[in-house]
Amino acid sequence: MSETLAVDAVAREAARRRTFAIIAHPDAGKTTLTEKLLLKGGAIQLAGAVRAKGNARRTRSDWMKIEQDRGISVATSVMTFERAGVVFNLLDTPGHEDFSEDTYRTLTAVDAAVMVLDAAKGIESQTRKLFEVCRLRDIPIVTFVNKMDREARDPFELIDEIEKTLALDAAPVAWPVGRASEFWGTYDILAKRLMPVDASEDEGIPVSGYDDPKIAELVGEARATALAEEVLLAEAGLKPFDLQAFREGTLTPVFFGSALRDFGVGHLLEGLARFAPPPGAREADPRDVEPEEPRLTGFVFKVQANMDPNHRDRVAFVRLCSGRLTKGMRLRQVRTGKQVPVNAPLFFFAKERQVAEEAWPGDVVGIANHGTLRIGDTLTEGEEVNFKGVPSFAPEILRHVRLEDPMLAKKLRTALDQLAEEGVVQIFRPLDGSPPVVGVVGQLQLDVLQSRLKVEYGVPAGFDATRWQVLRWISGDRAQIERWAATNRGDTAEDHDGEYVALFSSDWRRKRAEEDFPELKFHAVREQHGVVQMAR
Repeated sequence: MSETLAVDAVAREAARRRTFAIIAHPDAGKTTLTEKLLLKGGAIQLAGAVRAKGNARRTRSDWMKIEQDRGISVATSVMTFERAGVVFNLLDTPGHEDFSEDTYRTLTAVDAAVMVLDAAKGIESQTRKLFEVCRLRDIPIVTFVNKMDREARDPFELIDEIEKTLALDAAPVAWPVGRASEFWGTYDILAKRLMPVDASEDEGIPVSGYDDPKIAELVGEARATALAEEVLLAEAGLKPFDLQAFREGTLTPVFFGSALRDFGVGHLLEGLARFAPPPGAREADPRDVEPEEPRLTGFVFKVQANMDPNHRDRVAFVRLCSGRLTKGMRLRQVRTGKQVPVNAPLFFFAKERQVAEEAWPGDVVGIANHGTLRIGDTLTEGEEVNFKGVPSFAPEILRHVRLEDPMLAKKLRTALDQLAEEGVVQIFRPLDGSPPVVGVVGQLQLDVLQSRLKVEYGVPAGFDATRWQVLRWISGDRAQIERWAATNRGDTAEDHDGEYVALFSSDWRRKRAEEDFPELKFHAVREQHGVVQMAR
């Protein structure tokens, strides 16, 4: 294939991709929405019930034992499906705030996000935090107001909260007809059609506008009057949808529906196909990478071990940024200079997988490996280019691992190394040889670690408190860093990549260290290829 034809093919395939994440506060209905999007996309025949008990069918995106036991998402799932000529790569992120680091890394791999709100609760704490992550990366956000068939807040109140809390213009592209038990469906503001709850959303019922007399015949006089008044007020007082403002991250289109009743989901998917951006340029060092370039580039944003417990596998999730991936390629791992064979790249459907004959910019593929690939690694066809922005954050909880059976010490070390590479926890080994320290954002991460150590590795373990409360990465002149380490050997450790970290018993101690060692910097964030220059 000539380079011109290759560029045309890559550009054409990239334009068909929509790679997006779903973000939400726990219990907003994110996992149910994920299931119904897959159902609409034809990827599954039967959506699982999130609250099903016992041996009832499980949701496809929650495959870990602890996820199934607790009915929560604690790991990012990747699902690829095609509808109406558009290829969707859906990344379902953990909803719980204790897994915000995994969510942040996932958001480096997407081009848009769907923010799910509970119609009765609106903006909640985790929603706000995840939105701020999206804002840092200028990720366009689509809002889906879920559970409209239950008691809900006034739509104007919800939109006002979005605009004031998130400092984001909100443009309704649909409007609810009725509320709670009287919820009839929605009115599509852009396409001028009615979409009943119990009918196909693919077509809807065309009308001349929100004041069409036919509406009263369909929905009843009271609902038709309320709809006309509300849409008139919305058009007069709210921003109209603007594609450019949406893609710049300053405006969010607002959809309404009920994921549980499978309503509004088709309209949302249609909106993602029409409005969400295809893959764009990616910031890298020493140059930005354009998606239509013929030579392949991509980066690892997630590593998952033991997705198939029978094979003890390790899969690196790679977001492709340019070029075409084909089965059997050999790619350069920029960090080490080694060649990585890609004999069987994988497309995912949560835990299930199939070999990808080819993949294009925007796609997420899995590469099976034995610990070679790490989070943040860049893969290319030879060029020395590194993608930016896959961070690690200083943990908020530090614990020693207590091994119940000393004979399993070697097995524990292997397990911790693998789970650290995966990003489940961070592991730090003190220079004085004392027991390793694991770092997590929240308590639920420790529960997941304990569960996975036992279930996947056969290592029962517990946790003990450490004397430290604060951890920071150290940067500066190497000789000065070594002087710090020699002076503070009992309070210095190496992270999984061999970088020095300082351990403090309090934030006051951290500030004192900054005064005593002014030539050093202590950082709360570290990227794969060095610390982010922001001391805290």
